[in-house]
Amino acid sequence: MRREPVSKAAVIIHLPHASRLIPEHERVGLTLSEEGLNRELLRMTDWYADELFDLGADTARLIFPVSRLVVDPERFAEDEAEPMAAKGMGAVYTKTSDGRPLRSPLDDAERERLLQSYYYPHHAMLERLVAEAIADHGRCLIVDAHSFPSSPLPCDLDQSPHRPDICLGTDPFHTPEWLQRRAAESFRETGWSVEFDRPYSGTIVPMSRYQTDARVHSIMVEINRALYMEEDTGERSGRFGEARRKTRSALGAIIASAR
Repeated sequence: MRREPVSKAAVIIHLPHASRLIPEHERVGLTLSEEGLNRELLRMTDWYADELFDLGADTARLIFPVSRLVVDPERFAEDEAEPMAAKGMGAVYTKTSDGRPLRSPLDDAERERLLQSYYYPHHAMLERLVAEAIADHGRCLIVDAHSFPSSPLPCDLDQSPHRPDICLGTDPFHTPEWLQRRAAESFRETGWSVEFDRPYSGTIVPMSRYQTDARVHSIMVEINRALYMEEDTGERSGRFGEARRKTRSALGAIIASAR
């Protein structure tokens, strides 16, 4: 599990879907052609999120090292608890975003191997970073960092064609009202539209502290890809620099209010 060298910071930038890496030994289990795989990576990767959410040494950053097509660390490990598992997109995807088969038939042993290799180590690192932040600062803020396509994917639960510039995902316990208010204000001050929990909802919290430790605050920040990239090619658009500046400015204001 890769972890960037960081100090014990009170703020953790969590980037679960920014990687496009599929290790060669995992590629053999995916049944898509190279063209089909590249198309799915284009749809499902949070392109350039690691650059947009780079705030320097004042924050810790936890980047999931492989593509979510290998394992998705933001799904519940147990399919029974994960709503997207019904679409074949639990912690280990068996289907693509448009419902086609993604991989060879998945047995319990192979699924557990994938979770042990990628999912559990990632969550253990998140637990460690949160524990360090609380030990050093008495509190922790997790920014769950994502991007999203400007048009709904077939797998999306929210199929409304109107999508905001920024989606802020919340949790009733871990996203207090002041954090919601400051986050919305900070992004709206950039001129971007903001909605809460639409088209995606929720935010990540270590399960050991979920709904029990009020010192852990968390908010998901999702950026509409139309603001910074060409969605049909994956290339940065001419507005990339502006989007990065606005994102960093808004996040800086949110973090300052949390101190």
